[in-house]
Amino acid sequence: MTIGLIIVIIGIVLTLFPNALSWFGKLPGDIRYESGNTRIYFPIVTMIVVSVVLSLLLSIFRR
Repeated sequence: MTIGLIIVIIGIVLTLFPNALSWFGKLPGDIRYESGNTRIYFPIVTMIVVSVVLSLLLSIFRR
């Protein structure tokens, strides 16, 4: 239930403030390659940040 509530809150925030997470996926270190009709995108740094934040939150809530 808690996870569902968090997802709903995130959805409401993104609906009311669409530019709130405009930085997400555009961090330095994310790899973008564009050539003609080909686009390759690897959000490596963004996923590392998400992983660290989720790990910290889960370790806090487990205590």
